[in-house]
Amino acid sequence: MLRAYSYKPLYLDSPLGTVSSDTIILYNATSLRNIENGFIEGKELDAFLREFVGSVNTSDVGPEVISETAFESMKTAFMDAFDENEDQKIDIAELAQILPTEETFLLLFRRDNPLDSSVEFMRVWRHYDKDCSGYIECDELKDFLSFLLREAKQDVCEEKLLEYTDTMLQLFDRNKDGKLQLSEMAKLLPVRENFLCRPIFRGAAKITRRDIDRVFNLYDRDKNGTIENEELNGFLKDLMELVQQDYDTEDIDFMKMTILDKWDLNNDGKINKSELSMLLLQQSMMCQMSVEDEE
Repeated sequence: MLRAYSYKPLYLDSPLGTVSSDTIILYNATSLRNIENGFIEGKELDAFLREFVGSVNTSDVGPEVISETAFESMKTAFMDAFDENEDQKIDIAELAQILPTEETFLLLFRRDNPLDSSVEFMRVWRHYDKDCSGYIECDELKDFLSFLLREAKQDVCEEKLLEYTDTMLQLFDRNKDGKLQLSEMAKLLPVRENFLCRPIFRGAAKITRRDIDRVFNLYDRDKNGTIENEELNGFLKDLMELVQQDYDTEDIDFMKMTILDKWDLNNDGKINKSELSMLLLQQSMMCQMSVEDEE
């Protein structure tokens, strides 16, 4: 259904028609606790709009002086302007219409450019974790964002780059330690699909030889007949996500030690197809038993 009138030009020309980096942070704080959902609605939308008003740099506009009637009017105008699919939600793509260009790119990058696999993610992680600390620290995140902006041909000065780095840290640093652990970076740089999250690997059906072949080929990127190095770390990252949301490199290292101790039968520090078969079959059986116990 076409709207009778578009408020977007008027809204964009008003003092409320721009969003700063601080407001992006507020947007995340009030609405994107589960950032993978990528939209705000209901009470979260109201909270964002009130923060939005409060972030405007004028002395006479603030959430404390906005009446409920004025707020509802502003909300209606905002939704008419930006809720293009009329689902009563605002997703990142819709909000991006009023964000500065670079911030728009950085927020939309994670949605529009997922990595093919966690193997690729681990290679990116190793490249930017230059000091091998097990974290992407502020200067390393700045290098990563600088690369993304250069690839998008966005010319950004050092001051702005530092500002964007701080913004992304505040968006994705869930435990507020000033750096990104593995699971936090995985939110910023998502993978297209964690293949191990498919129902078949959660005990919903019997695993076939073809399923095992697909998994092995997904992680054996160099086709040398074994899963090793970043390939193994990528597999372990996906496996870890089946059991917990927050994890770091120490968790991956502990899982690697456990997995290799039990399933690396020839003790070469790698996982071949037969070893992977036994691992996945047991994983599926344990999931199936858990499902049956719940029933």
